[in-house]
Amino acid sequence: MSNRPITEDDLHAYVDRALEPEREAEVATYLDKHPDVAKRVAAFSDQRDLLRSALLPIAEEPLPPQLNLARIIESQRRRPSSFRWAVAAMLMLSIGGLGGWVIRGATQLPTSGLTALAQEASESYKVYASDRIRPVELRDSTELAQWVSSQLRQPIKLPDLSQSGYRFMGGRVVPTAHGPAAMFMYDDDRGDRLVVLTRPMTTDQNEPMAPLSSGDVAGFSWADRGMGYSLVGPRRDDSLRPLANEIRKQARTI
Repeated sequence: MSNRPITEDDLHAYVDRALEPEREAEVATYLDKHPDVAKRVAAFSDQRDLLRSALLPIAEEPLPPQLNLARIIESQRRRPSSFRWAVAAMLMLSIGGLGGWVIRGATQLPTSGLTALAQEASESYKVYASDRIRPVELRDSTELAQWVSSQLRQPIKLPDLSQSGYRFMGGRVVPTAHGPAAMFMYDDDRGDRLVVLTRPMTTDQNEPMAPLSSGDVAGFSWADRGMGYSLVGPRRDDSLRPLANEIRKQARTI
């Protein structure tokens, strides 16, 4: 039996019966020892079965004649050449427009430093905090700390926000344009979720705390001794600043 931790991807692959036999046995053993996770996996299986039952009549329907490939090709051959020239012209215009956007993107300076970190944290929050099925990959704090530390190649400490009323949910390693980052997620009794994103900084390695705002997301970002930190959550005045100060204080004890 391997020593690899059981991840959310493993659990979903187990439900879809897409695991190798050896890995499937490891997941089954893990579920036997973790009834709370097993209950969640059983719910995944029920959802899969419901979807399959609902979509089965559609899957068994014959392909509509208008979607038959041979008929589509024959129809195109019968169209006048003027139509084909019009299509070609439209394609050339589209390619030209796309090229302009590519050149424009290439000439724009990439975002870096604390600004980039704030954007990455906001994007991670928008993607994962709204996910009610798999917001995090690892939920065990010890496993997660070891995993993110190995990926970021330096010791990473998971912030403890329990005294502030927020429970640790778990986390994952997320890719960014500046390398891997560790993402940790928390929630409170109202269901509000917070995300903490941290990664090594190539620029802005020591920066004071600065507020960030993106749509309905707000928070604070800062950098200390080469590591960047960003706390984001639902916009709510300045209520996140005490939490950001607590995270900064805990990070300095590493």
